[in-house]
Amino acid sequence: MCSQKLKQKYVCRQQKNREGAVLVLSAIMLFMMLAFLAFTVDTGYLASSKGEIRRSADAAAIAGCWELFEGLVQGKSQAECEPDVIAEAAQYASLNAIANTSPSLSNQLNSPGVQVGYLPSITSETLSTNSGLPFFAVKVAVQKNAQLNGEVPYFFGKIFGDNGRAIEASATAVMARNISGFSTPDNCNDTLDVLPFALDLQTWNTISANTATDAFSYNPNTGLVTPGGDGIREVNLYPQGTGSPGNRGTVDIGGANNSTADIARQIVYGISESDIQALGKDLKFNADGTMNLNGDTGISAGVKDELASIIGQPRIIPIFSTVSGNGNNANYTIVKWVGVRILKVTLTGALAKKAVIIQPAPIISRNAIISNSANSTSDYVYSPVLLAQ
Repeated sequence: MCSQKLKQKYVCRQQKNREGAVLVLSAIMLFMMLAFLAFTVDTGYLASSKGEIRRSADAAAIAGCWELFEGLVQGKSQAECEPDVIAEAAQYASLNAIANTSPSLSNQLNSPGVQVGYLPSITSETLSTNSGLPFFAVKVAVQKNAQLNGEVPYFFGKIFGDNGRAIEASATAVMARNISGFSTPDNCNDTLDVLPFALDLQTWNTISANTATDAFSYNPNTGLVTPGGDGIREVNLYPQGTGSPGNRGTVDIGGANNSTADIARQIVYGISESDIQALGKDLKFNADGTMNLNGDTGISAGVKDELASIIGQPRIIPIFSTVSGNGNNANYTIVKWVGVRILKVTLTGALAKKAVIIQPAPIISRNAIISNSANSTSDYVYSPVLLAQ
């Protein structure tokens, strides 16, 4: 009987000891679970913030690069566009909150939030000041640290003495400025803003040499053309001589013997998918940096109204280096694409008074083919803005 009581007493004591061990184990497990929950919440919030800062950098870089193009349309140089580019990038960065906070961009010289320059390729990371490189580029760095915008805060990490983490992201948006040609429009509603008129290289070069005239002004805000210079030189797209008798620079971009109606349609609406199919080849340079287009007899007075209807609007024309043959048998060697706008059209009266006055004008082509050539294959013609990294 005595041994039975001792045994029961031992069992009861053992059970009480076990209850105490489970309580301690439960407390440890609860602490570990809370720590794991805290780690999960804070890590997830940090990952979400990293996605937000990447989005902010991407949006700011793209917006800045588009602002650069708008500045070029206004006739500004890249350097003159830079303040507006920085302001636009900063605005779009602030509109994309990170961890519920609108970020500011650094204005420190040793750590700039926005850089504007040039790139040799879309895989390059370091911007250059070499204006001869084929890409305009805007690079944006967004930082969230103790010095700028504050770290990404932790909710539960503070219990363990960890208040947050610093994050940063950078993005570079580019706009190609060396275009070798244009891909075929995808459907009947998509066209190329290319005029079927070629200009000789020598005349075009007078613009960059500042030897061309400057007698008209174009206001990009109103779209109006007025007499008087605006600092942008002009040339005559209707030359008095092309070196090809009976030909004034009209080229066939389509089937042979384009009619006046075909040319009028192309002036107003652009080059269509069917035009490229009829041409029988892509509208782009060969490996030697040239392409050939057949000529037509001239710029007919029958299209003067169509030309007048697009005054002020940007268009693309081909530039030729040489021409052979006469009239409809003329053959143009095209070496460059350039962006222009028409300022004045006079196609009636004496030959010496006929003129289609144009000046350089930046233009974006959605179908632009980016050139890999080190040589310049276009002026004032750009690809749409895209992210380089």
